Amino acid sequence: MANEIGIGFLGMGNVGEKVVATLLERAGPFREQTGASLTLRRVAVKDPTRSRGIDLPAGVLTGDAGDVLDDPSVDVVVEVIGGDGDAGDYVRRALAGGKHVVSANKELVSKAGPELFALARTNGAALRFEASVGGGIPVISPLLRDLPANRVVAIRAIINGTTNFILTNMAQRGDSFEDALAEAQDLGYAEPDPTNDVDGYDAAFKIALMAGLAFGTYVPPEAVATEGIRSLAPQDFEYARELGYVIKLLAIAERHGDGVLARVHPALLPESEPLARVDGVQNAAQIQGDLAGTLTFQGAGAGAAPTTSAVLADVLDISRSLAEGAQPRWDPGPWRNGEALGLGALETRYYLRMTVVDQPGVLAQIARVLGEAKVSIAAVDQRESDEERGTAELALMTHRARELAVTVAIDTLRGLDEVIEVDAMLRVEGAT
Repeated sequence: MANEIGIGFLGMGNVGEKVVATLLERAGPFREQTGASLTLRRVAVKDPTRSRGIDLPAGVLTGDAGDVLDDPSVDVVVEVIGGDGDAGDYVRRALAGGKHVVSANKELVSKAGPELFALARTNGAALRFEASVGGGIPVISPLLRDLPANRVVAIRAIINGTTNFILTNMAQRGDSFEDALAEAQDLGYAEPDPTNDVDGYDAAFKIALMAGLAFGTYVPPEAVATEGIRSLAPQDFEYARELGYVIKLLAIAERHGDGVLARVHPALLPESEPLARVDGVQNAAQIQGDLAGTLTFQGAGAGAAPTTSAVLADVLDISRSLAEGAQPRWDPGPWRNGEALGLGALETRYYLRMTVVDQPGVLAQIARVLGEAKVSIAAVDQRESDEERGTAELALMTHRARELAVTVAIDTLRGLDEVIEVDAMLRVEGAT
């Protein structure tokens, strides 16, 4: 049994600073909760001379990660560096040394999860990562602790607050993508380089990790079919609203036999869906189990405070076990190498928007191409868009169809003289 538990930090940016400050401020309540004193031993940063918004005890700050990793008084290492470079090396080294690790690093755990879990298992260490997905929303814990009796069928989630903020403003205010992105950057929701967010990579890391935990199947992030939101235009949101839908960037993982189809892309959701009402920087995850049914978790998905909540929940849980003399291992078990399926396995409804020549017979030509691909039209909306150029804008909704058939049809449509451009293709979730 331990009366004192040493905590070491790798990195101390905005999130790390909030975690450290909370750890120091709430030392008394945390002692009561865990049965042991949580003592801040070392904090490793790139530049220990830089001014910081927190006063640390003397001798705690260091510029050498080895001071954290090699200190025998450090029981729990908190990694808040991010990425799979130095952070990955440090986490592996900590686990190999038998230290328990708490990480907020979705990229690292999604890419190297099976390796890290095996390393932790071999060395009697715990690896916790609740903060890697959904900020303060409990998403990882339910999958591992509360739902293991279920056969999870599917996960649908909004797990990137930046893109959700942008899409909300495009839908509610009619902003262009560029204007909505600029505001997100001004407010600090988007990075100066927003690529990871707006092109879907951040969400792909997260859904790959969730799919592994839910299905016990390793899904590499690069196997997640990923599309971003750059191509969306204000009129897509107008059409969606008229049809009774909203547009969200969804991260989805589904069982298909022994395989897993994981995807990230903008999609039309019926307005009645719970996820359709998740706006701004909020995140939400729906987990569908065969016993528990569909569970929805929603809340602040990013930011220093929500992430601190998740990081410290893991720290406290490990500390409680150590104080009781128990081994705080938390093992999702080996992940099998299952088949990661492509979008060719998908069947749903589709929304298409295209710019066409404004002349009789164009719709008939489009219907012919779609029909030959076995794609049936459910609804059409045609509007005059440019009299001077003689073009019109055409939006249509299909009945359920195979993704492969729709892709073939779009390729053929782009070759028609009457079709100037196929501007958008969006999948419809909750489609019947």
